[in-house]
Amino acid sequence: MKWRVKRWLTWPGRMFRHLLPRRTRRMLLVPLVIMLVGSVGYPLIEGDHWSWFDGLYMTVITLTTLGYGETHPLSNSGRAFTMLLALGGIFTLFYFATEIIRSVVTGEVKELLGRERMEDALKHLAGHLIVCGFGRMGKIVCDELERQKRKFVVIDKFPPPTDWPYYHGLRLQGDATEDEGLRKAGIDRAKALITVVGSDADNLYITLSARLLNPGLLIVARAEEEEAEAKLRKVGANKVISPYLAGGHRAVQAVLRPSVLHFMEMATRPEFLDLQLEEVKVEAGSKLAGTLLRDSHLSRDYGVIVVGVVRPSGEVVYGPQGDVTIEAGATLVAIGQRRQLDKLEALAATG
Repeated sequence: MKWRVKRWLTWPGRMFRHLLPRRTRRMLLVPLVIMLVGSVGYPLIEGDHWSWFDGLYMTVITLTTLGYGETHPLSNSGRAFTMLLALGGIFTLFYFATEIIRSVVTGEVKELLGRERMEDALKHLAGHLIVCGFGRMGKIVCDELERQKRKFVVIDKFPPPTDWPYYHGLRLQGDATEDEGLRKAGIDRAKALITVVGSDADNLYITLSARLLNPGLLIVARAEEEEAEAKLRKVGANKVISPYLAGGHRAVQAVLRPSVLHFMEMATRPEFLDLQLEEVKVEAGSKLAGTLLRDSHLSRDYGVIVVGVVRPSGEVVYGPQGDVTIEAGATLVAIGQRRQLDKLEALAATG
């Protein structure tokens, strides 16, 4: 409750800072300075029978060109001061209005509004994925994350192109090789990072920085050269993907084992609801933790088939038998329909 009250009280200040360009915010001080000068100048020029409020009132009606009349009879010095005040105020207000129109027309205000929304969204983002680089491979990664409705942030050095697709993910312009760029993307609260920059050196540096900033982060890195794979693994990458190597293997599978490849594509694409292949992590405190595979009745009650178990130690059990124990922290690789897999994920969660 206190946080909400504090946020409500500080809302006007945040709106003032973020909705107006810095140059425009500085210009707002000019009318205030002119009003202060007028409020103090009239009593100094005309004498003690003028109060500061009389000076403020005279300044306001002069700047707004209302001209109700002189508060008190003015001397020649006071009239000269009024003329200077009027000319300065009119030119200042005219320039200020021109600057506001220019900011709106050039899209500067719109850009600041978008930046404010993005920064606010980044502060409250957790368990998301970070994609470094929006080249050809980066766009494919973002398209896939968008199809699966995952929360993600894209970091790229260059501004978004004119044909930038509509994503629910956030676009952050910056350098992913710098710690500040990764921190803005919420690296400490992220679930995983995918770095697909075109340079192996940049991917290596991003992987190293991300591992230091978040030791528990899942990192997937792209490797162009064969020797880069070992280096990426040494600096902290959990998985290294070589587009050329993966593409070559897939081409061979399409010739030698076309049915197997078709089956795997169907099982890993979210649009195919009849059959999907999914991995589900068993959390501590789950009903599955500590039970035998045969006693879980996953096939009978949920209609899913467990084809593999990855134990917490990293050992992989293919085609597990019924006497395999489902440990807390293990990952089940299962095949089934999407609704059945969703029930399995709920069962594997804590509580």
